[in-house]
Amino acid sequence: MKIARAIIRDISNFYGWYCISLIVWFLLAGEEVITYLKFADKINIINYEAFLMSNKKTAAALICTSLLSGTAFADTMTIKLATDTGSPDTPQGESLQKLAEIIESRTKGTDDEIDVQVFYGGELGDQKEVFDLHIVGEIDMMINFPMTSYDSRMGVRNVPYMFVDWDQALDAYKPGGWLNTIYQDIYSDNGLRFFGAYPEGFAGVATADSYATNISEANNTKVRVTANFPNPSTLGAMGYTPVPMTFGEVYTSIQTGVVDGDAGNNIYWTYSYFKDVIDYYVDTRHYFVTAAISMNEKSWEDLDDNQKSIVAEAAEVISREQFENAQKTDAEYRKKAGNAGIKYIDLTEEQMSSMANEVRSDVWPILDKEYPKSLKQAIMENAPAI
Repeated sequence: MKIARAIIRDISNFYGWYCISLIVWFLLAGEEVITYLKFADKINIINYEAFLMSNKKTAAALICTSLLSGTAFADTMTIKLATDTGSPDTPQGESLQKLAEIIESRTKGTDDEIDVQVFYGGELGDQKEVFDLHIVGEIDMMINFPMTSYDSRMGVRNVPYMFVDWDQALDAYKPGGWLNTIYQDIYSDNGLRFFGAYPEGFAGVATADSYATNISEANNTKVRVTANFPNPSTLGAMGYTPVPMTFGEVYTSIQTGVVDGDAGNNIYWTYSYFKDVIDYYVDTRHYFVTAAISMNEKSWEDLDDNQKSIVAEAAEVISREQFENAQKTDAEYRKKAGNAGIKYIDLTEEQMSSMANEVRSDVWPILDKEYPKSLKQAIMENAPAI
């Protein structure tokens, strides 16, 4: 407020074409300017507040712009809510809309009214661009896959075989759960608030022509993996030849024989995108595919206590419902895959235990190459026996 008052004092002395031209420019591009100024502050190129104080004419134009566009001093709090992947008709897109509806319905007509602006996957940029906006607070709240561009620990969800069933996953990610606590600390260190997991299911191995239920049968079959640590090491320990590539390359790569399959998705994504080029899906459960529900910490602090309670409760509702819905979606798409001619293979308890413990013994020792030893230790202490 001190800075705002100092800038506003200067507005009365700020006349002429310079003012008019800046205001017109900021009306067209003001939000983008603010975004990049804040991002520059985040990566230590400038000090955002010092910049505004030393460039009061520019700041005054921004304030004039806000007044003219009706965004400054509004009675209603606005939250920008986004996802990095889901379109409106996907489970993630539908959850995004429901989250917005819960928040708006519980605050409508009160002094704490919140207007939620919803942005679906691709509307504000690619995954990294959208996460950058979330980090600097231009997107207040998200359902997205944790990005490792700022902190490699965000990728801890990719550690293989931390658990192999839904009850274990829920126990880890529920409020107070051991992975929930870990992610709260990681997000807090990056200026974000972690509300909970948004699970999609366990990853399996989808292949054409042949399949494997143990390490020797994998026989160095080439499968696509995401490049995130430790995914290539995980599939190598499972007996495959891992080939890192982006999602958009997978279909053609399987079709042309560049790879024999994909090992980075659950059955929903496998069926939805690759059903025409794969013959088998083995439910290896090598890692748990989950997004996260989060909020920029500065945006969170802009809320009053009642608003914070409503937003946190709404996020918990969406997370809890998704644990139930994702299991139903898994069962539904398992049937769809079968009807499409894809053979779905469940591992026996013995096969799962053998695979999981072999991969744990190969991959877990290298976790401290990327993560702090304390994080590795927390995983080893809390992950259930398989």
